[in-house]
Amino acid sequence: MSRIVYVNGEYVPEEEAKISVFDRGFLMGDGVYEVSSILDGKLVDNDAHLARLERSLNELNMGWPCTKEELVDIQREVIRRNDVEEGAVYWQITRGAADRDFVFPKDAKPSLVMFTQARKIVDVPAAKTGMSVITVQDIRWHRRDIKTVQLLAPSLAKMEAKAAGADDAWLVEDGYVTEGSSNNAFIITQDGTIVTRKLSNDILHGITRRAVLKIAEQEGLKVEERSFTPDEAYDAAEAFITSASAFVMPVVKIDNRILGNGVPGPIASKLRELYIEMAKAEAK
Repeated sequence: MSRIVYVNGEYVPEEEAKISVFDRGFLMGDGVYEVSSILDGKLVDNDAHLARLERSLNELNMGWPCTKEELVDIQREVIRRNDVEEGAVYWQITRGAADRDFVFPKDAKPSLVMFTQARKIVDVPAAKTGMSVITVQDIRWHRRDIKTVQLLAPSLAKMEAKAAGADDAWLVEDGYVTEGSSNNAFIITQDGTIVTRKLSNDILHGITRRAVLKIAEQEGLKVEERSFTPDEAYDAAEAFITSASAFVMPVVKIDNRILGNGVPGPIASKLRELYIEMAKAEAK
């Protein structure tokens, strides 16, 4: 059965989904997006994703295509129509369709597209084996705090990682790790301190990042929000990434340097376990 997607007021089979060739998301990359995980058919931390969406829209002076309540109703209807128990729902908002111009149109109606991806996100092999990353130059623009649809630079980073036989890339700017290609980056020092870059325009304000830091605080773990270098990462006891689609994922190799004994460490593994417990309990 074909997947059902939502496009500007209609639920249609994905093969029939259409959007204007003049949509500014297509012409200019003029759009934002969000993704919420789905567990047991419910949305994980969705209110926080909606709040971040609102911030992205405001930063770009972009309007809502509908009310927040309507957007949530659409999310749940897309999940229901596709019978998704575990996976993710993506929604993308663009400034809308208008004749091509660098200047923002005054009367364009924002476009809304939404779709689901059914996939395992809890019981996945990488959680048991850990993942490998390489470091690459961060070539993105300097408003990474806005979750835009401009994802070519992260795609290039992921492709560079794949070509090197790694799972993902950590981006480096001015000698310091900013974040992963589609996730926030963490290391755990030899004394057990969790280190991750502080919030700024240089990184995405990760929803899962925030939740994991809260869990770490509740567990009495020491956390430092500061920049760290690749060399510091090589010497770390553990490392991990956080994202809505991966939750907490241990990193066991960075630029061919093995961390610890080459398997997921106890702190990253425990944080993943605790996050999943929280996500299942609070999903709605």
